[in-house]
Amino acid sequence: MEPFLTVAEITSYIKQALENNPELQDVWVAGEVGSVTRPPSGHVYFTLKDESALLNCVMWKAQAARYGRLLQTGDAMLAHGRISLYEPRGAYQLTVDALLAAGVGRLYQEFEALKERLAVEGLFDAGHKRLLPQFPRRIGVVTSASGAAWRDILNVLGRRYPLAEVLLAPTLVQGAEAPSQIVAAIEALDRQRNIDLVIVARGGGSMEELWAFNDERVARAIFACRAPVISGVGHETDFTIADFVADLRAPTPSAAAELATPNIDDLQEHVLSARLSLAKSVADRCETLAQELAHRQQILTHYSPQARINTQRQTLDTLLYRAATAMCADLTARRGQVGLLAGRLAVLNPQATLERGYAVVTDRTTGRSIESITLVRSGQALNVCVKDGQFGVTAE
Repeated sequence: MEPFLTVAEITSYIKQALENNPELQDVWVAGEVGSVTRPPSGHVYFTLKDESALLNCVMWKAQAARYGRLLQTGDAMLAHGRISLYEPRGAYQLTVDALLAAGVGRLYQEFEALKERLAVEGLFDAGHKRLLPQFPRRIGVVTSASGAAWRDILNVLGRRYPLAEVLLAPTLVQGAEAPSQIVAAIEALDRQRNIDLVIVARGGGSMEELWAFNDERVARAIFACRAPVISGVGHETDFTIADFVADLRAPTPSAAAELATPNIDDLQEHVLSARLSLAKSVADRCETLAQELAHRQQILTHYSPQARINTQRQTLDTLLYRAATAMCADLTARRGQVGLLAGRLAVLNPQATLERGYAVVTDRTTGRSIESITLVRSGQALNVCVKDGQFGVTAE
């Protein structure tokens, strides 16, 4: 008997063949919506059909919450998803993750074509993305002056970072005239050299309403802007060409304002923490320096000559005292000796002899004392010195 396959085996084989085919795992399918079933589970089951065929589709709860409202019987739709096989029934189906109205399909094709062309030119390259300033002083906003996006941005900036000056470049954000106005607004801000950051924003809407931000002119204006640009267009699920060109994409206008600025509460907390840290560092440094100074003072005191100087000063004072005492004693002794010698001199003083009536005779010519008569000749001129003077005589 020939080998055989079970129904489950052949179904599993077909399932693997379908799901392993990359061309069937990323497909867009155009068709008219047939029956639509919405069970309590939240999933949506529907069919897409054309003149000659019908395709079963399933959209799970998470995607149905976003796109289920678009499904109305008879509508022409574009569905994106992957082909899978529901084994219990042996039926293939499209597992849908995105839906577009048929009218949007043409726009989506244009969107993809422009996106691919600009990507090839390098407008989306990460190397062209600029870092946002940490503390922007002047922020330019390109949006509608009457739109909710402008009010949301002002509210967020006022709450988070009131230090920044906010400058609005008003423009239309949808319609045929919007792209040229958006470009003009970006260029007007770019001419002001003190703009630190530009936010290009608008609220959510359909693809047609957001189409101005898929315009090539807007993309090139964002790319050419000198200041960094944040794109905050639509809701979190919306993507535009502006998002890919901008230096940073924000899911909403409010999020763009948050990404553009720091939180002043965080800054104040950081400043307070830095102040406390600085005060502690200064106190620790002062304490360390004080300890080092005390240590050095101990070393200086240990090696200081002041102690020896004080000892030597005391020794000098003692020596000076001793010298003065010795000098006084010596002077007293010398005075006594002088008195004694003076007495002796007084006794030996020839004047005293003269006072007693004696005279001293000298040769007038030579001044020699005449101590003996043998030293005198007749006619010799002599001087006779008495107690109150002298006079001359001639020897006979």
